[in-house]
Amino acid sequence: MPANLPPAYFEAEKRYREAKTPADAIVALEEMLAIMPKHKGTDKLKADLRRRISKLRSKQQQKKKLSRRDSGYTVEREGVGQVVLMGTANVGKSSLVSALTNADPQVADFPHSTWKPTPGMMYFENVQIQLIDMPPISQEHTEPWLLDIARRADIILIVVDVQTDPIQQLEEAVSFLADNRIAPPRSAQPDESTGRLTTVPFLVVANKSDDESSEEHFEIFKSLIEDDWPLIPVSAKTGRNFDLLKQKVFGSLDIIRVYTKVPGKGPDRTAPFVLKKGSRLEDLASKIHKDFIEKLRYAKVWGKDVYDGQMVQRDHELQDGDIVELHI
Repeated sequence: MPANLPPAYFEAEKRYREAKTPADAIVALEEMLAIMPKHKGTDKLKADLRRRISKLRSKQQQKKKLSRRDSGYTVEREGVGQVVLMGTANVGKSSLVSALTNADPQVADFPHSTWKPTPGMMYFENVQIQLIDMPPISQEHTEPWLLDIARRADIILIVVDVQTDPIQQLEEAVSFLADNRIAPPRSAQPDESTGRLTTVPFLVVANKSDDESSEEHFEIFKSLIEDDWPLIPVSAKTGRNFDLLKQKVFGSLDIIRVYTKVPGKGPDRTAPFVLKKGSRLEDLASKIHKDFIEKLRYAKVWGKDVYDGQMVQRDHELQDGDIVELHI
């Protein structure tokens, strides 16, 4: 049976063929479908138009999903560890990152000046540690990417303003992270509904401890905390206790720096090999070159728990600062 399509159908069909976007194409197809006479001769054509509409809508939905995914943020890992700074609004996270690294986050007196993650590199002696300034935590709305970054971090620094209700700020931050199944290893309790939980070491940074007079605020804060949190009083304004903060962060990363040398020469202390704490001589050898682990006979070590130049075997546990002379 002939379709007997009216002229308006062909005008809509022309608009479909000239459509620049999927949305325009869908509008034209739906118009063609509405104009089309209802009889057996048009059944096949109707089915074809509906398939086209369905296909275009699927493409639109897929693009929306990709767009939502692209609107998030990821931060590529750099240095020997990744540390995120989290806390409520206006506690000074951006000021800390700016003072400790080469980053240039927006620093302002008003809340929510940070709306995306801002990474920077903090030097500790001869290695660099990545710090990431994060937007303030919010119970009302949280972007999924913020939690993803926090879960992948090596350490979370919970920043509080020691001069303005730090107890409440700490409780809000810890509660927010716990609600999203992120907790420090010592207090981790599996989620009963999913059983999934991400454990990340927490350090509490009491910012705005600008001078000795603020020590009283810190001591009161410390005495009122129920849990035994690791606390560090610092000042983004004066740099107070920055060295202590760097040492605590490095120590919490559970890594060691090991230096290598060739016989008769000194080590290059500017470029250490970074290994997990508890690594052995064979771990160092395999990191230097895959063939070393098979050819390694012994090594001489200068450092902790050994006398200078002590001969050790491949199962010897290395310590931070050790100097190793490999013999293959």
